[in-house]
Amino acid sequence: MSRINVVGLGYIGLPTALMFASHGVEVVGTDYNKELVDTLNAGKTTFEEEGLSELFANALSKGIKFTTEYISTDVYIVSVPTPYDKASKKIDPKYVVSAVKSVMEVCPKGATVVIESTVSPGTIDRFVRPVIEENGFVIGEDINLVHAPERIIPGNMVYELEYNSRTIGADSREIGEMIKMLYASFCKGEIVVTDIRTAEMSKVVENTFRDINIAFANELAKICRSDNMDVYEIIRIANKHPRVNILQPGPGVGGHCISVDPWFLVGDYPGLANIILAARKINDSMPEFVLERIREIMDENGITDISRVGLYGLTYKEDVDDVRESPSLQLLDSMRRHLGGKISAYDPFVTKKLCEGQINDFDEFLDSVDMVVIMTAHTHIKENAARLKGKVVFDTKNVIFDDVYKL
Repeated sequence: MSRINVVGLGYIGLPTALMFASHGVEVVGTDYNKELVDTLNAGKTTFEEEGLSELFANALSKGIKFTTEYISTDVYIVSVPTPYDKASKKIDPKYVVSAVKSVMEVCPKGATVVIESTVSPGTIDRFVRPVIEENGFVIGEDINLVHAPERIIPGNMVYELEYNSRTIGADSREIGEMIKMLYASFCKGEIVVTDIRTAEMSKVVENTFRDINIAFANELAKICRSDNMDVYEIIRIANKHPRVNILQPGPGVGGHCISVDPWFLVGDYPGLANIILAARKINDSMPEFVLERIREIMDENGITDISRVGLYGLTYKEDVDDVRESPSLQLLDSMRRHLGGKISAYDPFVTKKLCEGQINDFDEFLDSVDMVVIMTAHTHIKENAARLKGKVVFDTKNVIFDDVYKL
């Protein structure tokens, strides 16, 4: 094997490319975004992540290259976004299809194309195989096709890349084992080889399982709120049962996995994915539920000016800078539509301007509001809880245990 071309240098593709390079694999990373590629070539990472800077430096020392061009090589790893169509709920494979088309223009016979992007079951059969065949290649003879879905979480990417188990889906056992050995260059977890459709389905099922369990906690929060019960105390007691492990409720589900992947099953299996659809609706409704609570708390405390309410946390989870599908951004949109006015917002991990009322200084943020809505459980807010004294606090993440409002 000469070298691999990692296509797509976002939250998954970049750390994957760096991990391969750091473990002695010759890597060229490709992305259509010239600004992103220029940033990487200037020796800077494009997002914050624990351990990423060290991994980046190691990969640079091993000779990793970044370019906007696709190269001719033996193995391609495609790691591009896979959104879903808002109307049909089906996967939108346009980025994967575009990447594979570009690969077909330069790849030699005998190359292996690995799809790392999360896709719905059957996506590779319906959309990827035709692209390869339209370019005159015979799959299994001229081109080998593999699905190796990523399994990492922002905030712990570097560790999970190395220690999480992986799934390799391939048409033939021989090719599956070859790609398994490639990933084993850095992966210390178990690597399972199976067929492509099973690999597609298993990844989507993992995130759907998590979404359903979050939805149960969120629905429980709504039920308890309707009858003035403490959902956190109820969950704490119920979880003492040896076979019960209820998750914590929250203001919504964000990120590009749990909030997206279940829709693939809803779109592809209408009438069958009933629990999955219900869970998606519950979790998507949480920002509106939070908005209703904000209105109640404002009324109870005589706060009439929405501009005196501030959101703490714009990222979708704690201690990362990832804002994809963020419940906070959904809530800000709802507040603008229903309440009008400029709402203040602050996040210690986000400096890029995401909303009109965004403030990048914590003291300035606190001075500008009478009510703080905690949307993200950053370590920063836990360490600075005492500075919220004198404010009305609505804690949607249950991170402050003083006299504050909860879901």
